[in-house]
Amino acid sequence: MGQYWMVRAGEQGYLFDEFQHGFVGIGWNVLGDLNQLASQEEVRRMYDLSYENENTAKASNAVAMIWKFRSQLRQGDGVITYSPTKRIYLVATIVSDYLYETDQTYHHLRRVQWDGEINRDVLAAASRNSLGSLSTLFSINNEVWADIQSVLSGKPAIIEEKKTEVEKQEFVSIREDIRGQAHELIKDKILKLADDELEELAAAILRAMGYRARRTPQGPDRGIDVFASRDGLGLEEPRIKAEVKHRSKTPMGSQDIRSFLGALRQGDRGLYLSTGGFTKEAKYEAERANIPITLLDLDNLADLIVAHYDNFDLDGRALIPLIRVYYPAA
Repeated sequence: MGQYWMVRAGEQGYLFDEFQHGFVGIGWNVLGDLNQLASQEEVRRMYDLSYENENTAKASNAVAMIWKFRSQLRQGDGVITYSPTKRIYLVATIVSDYLYETDQTYHHLRRVQWDGEINRDVLAAASRNSLGSLSTLFSINNEVWADIQSVLSGKPAIIEEKKTEVEKQEFVSIREDIRGQAHELIKDKILKLADDELEELAAAILRAMGYRARRTPQGPDRGIDVFASRDGLGLEEPRIKAEVKHRSKTPMGSQDIRSFLGALRQGDRGLYLSTGGFTKEAKYEAERANIPITLLDLDNLADLIVAHYDNFDLDGRALIPLIRVYYPAA
């Protein structure tokens, strides 16, 4: 057997019973017979004509799946589909080339020979996590397919006592992967902000931390972009003065830190935010300064946003829109 595939039976598996008649398929019926399109570029041109208002990223993802279904699936490949309501996977072998048939709900088809069905709950945690993607079509790796075949033949994939520990490890691994991906996406959002927006973001974080914070007026501010204090007037200590540098490819050096320190007075606390990070010399300069100063790089900033986002005001949330994601604890 060659490759292995998941072909989803429509949203929430609503075509699961229809697929049981001996085929798998994908939508985008309006494209017509894909046999008439000789390359992925031709599919893209037809797609753009048929779905004029779709954003570029979504269109590119759809075209890649359509072309994959049309040209990469082969007779003899393994394939599964899934019913979320029944929690059942159907396992099959592809037995035809690409077909275009208008008498089915989905017109783009592959005939299959169903080999059996398995319950999702009996698969190993790694397999369940791997099969969790909501994409219409994606490939399945050899390890997951071996687990599917083992369960299909009536042999448990792993010893039950060992399974619990494996599942815990998989949960931790997947959770950390999700956190890591989210962290990088937040950094991407930050880097797209304009200079004045990044200054406002710094003020929003300080407000979320309980300070009254504002951007300073444009002009000769001696490097002070954001001012914050408990009372908002600076009569109460600490008075936080922040400089914000939005140069993602330029780390700040020791001279930048010295210049910033020159604008601080007794009772002040310094906050230097640089999306480009800091040199080793700059960090040393901050450590030995007489006035406390905190250096924030892009990673630190993303962590602060997540830690205090629940307390963000509307202005801060507008700059970095985030949603809460719930994940099983174990």
